[in-house]
Amino acid sequence: MRSSVKAANDNRNDELIGRTREVWQPRLGRDLSRDEAKQIAASLTGFFAVLAEWSRTDMPDPANDNGDEAATGDEDVRDER
Repeated sequence: MRSSVKAANDNRNDELIGRTREVWQPRLGRDLSRDEAKQIAASLTGFFAVLAEWSRTDMPDPANDNGDEAATGDEDVRDER
């Protein structure tokens, strides 16, 4: 089982590197080595991971998050009947 998972991951990595070379070689105007393509793919993956993390931290908490604070902002309102 473990070897089939490794083989599947290797195939995906090979496809990613091949696609990276396919996209970037024309833009750079030269052939890319496998190692250069791996570095480009790793850099882009890291870049988008940072953007996703920033996006998650910038998102407001949902109003129904059941946190300790009231979501409506009415925590100081008192009923004085």
